[in-house]
Parts: sequence; structure tokens; C-alpha cells
Amino acid sequence: MPLTFTLDPAVTPELRDGLLDLWTDVSNAGGAVGFVAPVSREAIRPELVKHFVGMVEGRARLLVGYDEEGQVAAASFLTFNTHRLMTHWLWLYTVMVHPRHQGKGYGRDLLAAAADAARTLDGIEAIRLTCRGGLGLERFYVSCGYKEVGRIPDAIRVAPADDRDDVVMLLPLH
Repeated sequence: MPLTFTLDPAVTPELRDGLLDLWTDVSNAGGAVGFVAPVSREAIRPELVKHFVGMVEGRARLLVGYDEEGQVAAASFLTFNTHRLMTHWLWLYTVMVHPRHQGKGYGRDLLAAAADAARTLDGIEAIRLTCRGGLGLERFYVSCGYKEVGRIPDAIRVAPADDRDDVVMLLPLH
């Protein structure tokens, strides 16, 4: 059953907890969303609060995918550029699908919903994101229409002697 996506849902305690659970579960399943397993909800909470502050300040938008039971199953943040020469594209951060939903096509659905949402925003012509190399994420994003436009070798240190490339991906929206 497909997810139902909502752009800018009301931030309730249930949504906050659902996002914390999602981010924690994705991280602990090996997902490349800014943390390395094992990680707790309390370690993630400050990062989520930073995203919420960005939303309040008008710098970010939240896209949430709900499963058939109404639970948070996927999410991402669309974040505007503050540099006056780069306001025609936005960043897609923290792209997550709950591990229990892996293999159902929800990642593709989330990326398509993010592109659809970005197209509704005035002046936005492209989406840019970065991903951690070494996990095959680049192939997935390419299969969803993104192209690799840059790579910084060994920019991400996930553990001592385990450095990964920081891969920059771009999706033109026109």
C-alpha cells in the first residue's frame, strides 16, 4: 500500500516522537542519515530540534510519509539556501524510510514526493543532496533521476580508519 505524503504537517508530540523513532531506527539499521549505530533517540533529538527551528524560521520544510496505519514511515527536509546567488535550488536532507518498509519502493516515492513539493515552491529549479559513499546510495539516487555532480574523497569519517566519500547529487526540476 502506498504512503500518504504531507508537506508541512503540524508538529505535534506524536509527529516529533514518530520522527525520532524513524531517525533512530534508520540509523541503527545502518542508514546514512548523519549518525552511526548504535545511537539513541536522545542523541538525535538536538538535530531534530535544529530542523524544527529551521522550519519555524522559514528556512526548511518537512515532508512526511505515513503508512496505512498513520505511522511516520518516511521523511525528509527540504531546506532553502540563504545565499542570495543560490536561492534557485534547495537541499534535501535526512532522506529516511523506516527499515520495516525497505524494498517496497517507498524511497522512490519519497524522492518523487520531494520533487513534486519542490516544484510547487517559487523559483526552485533543482534539488541538491549529499550522500555517504560506499553504500550504493549513488546508484539508487541516479535511478531516481539524480546525477552525481561532485565527490569529496574521504570527507566522512564513520569510524577510525573508515572514511567515506561525500557524494553530491543534483536533480534538475525542469
